[in-house]
Amino acid sequence: MAQGRIITVFGSYEPKAGSGEYEQAYQVGYELAKAGFVLANGGYAGTMEASAKGAKEAGGETIGVSCRAFARSKVNDYIDREIETHNLRQRLDKLIELGKGYVVLPGGTGTLSELAYAWEMINKGFSAGRTLVIMGEFWQPVVELVEQVSPRSRGMVQKASEAKELAEIFQKVQ
Repeated sequence: MAQGRIITVFGSYEPKAGSGEYEQAYQVGYELAKAGFVLANGGYAGTMEASAKGAKEAGGETIGVSCRAFARSKVNDYIDREIETHNLRQRLDKLIELGKGYVVLPGGTGTLSELAYAWEMINKGFSAGRTLVIMGEFWQPVVELVEQVSPRSRGMVQKASEAKELAEIFQKVQ
C-alpha cells in the first residue's frame, strides 16, 4: 500500500445503488484511484461501498476500517484490506491517522462527527498539512457557520463540485 497516498472518504451507510449519492461516491473513488490514491473508508454499505467500488474499478487499492460494535456487518466486497477496531472512537482515530487527506460526502450525524473531528484535528495541528474537502453544497452551511464563530478555522475546508476536481485538489497537495 502506498501509505503516503491514502485519502479517507467519509459518508453515509444509507445510499443505495442507483441513487445520486451512491453515484457521486462511486465517482469519488474512481477519480481518486485513477489519480494514484489508495482509498480508505469505513468499509460497509452505502457511500463506503460505492467509493470502494469506484476505486477498485479504476484499478486502485482500498482499505476498510471496520468496528466490532457492528458485529453483524461485514465489510463490502470491494475492500482489499480490513483493519478491525474495537469501537467507534478507535475506528474514527484510525481513519484520521491513515488519511493524508479527507473527503466528506453528504451524510447524517455520523458523517457530521467525522467532518468535525477531521476539521478539529487539522485546526489543532494534530493533522497538520492534511487537506479536508467537502463534496458539493451539503455541508457548506455548516462550514460557513463554524467559520463565522471561529475565524481561525477559515479556509481549512475546501469544496469540490465534481470528483475530478476533488482528485485535482489532492494531486496539488500530495
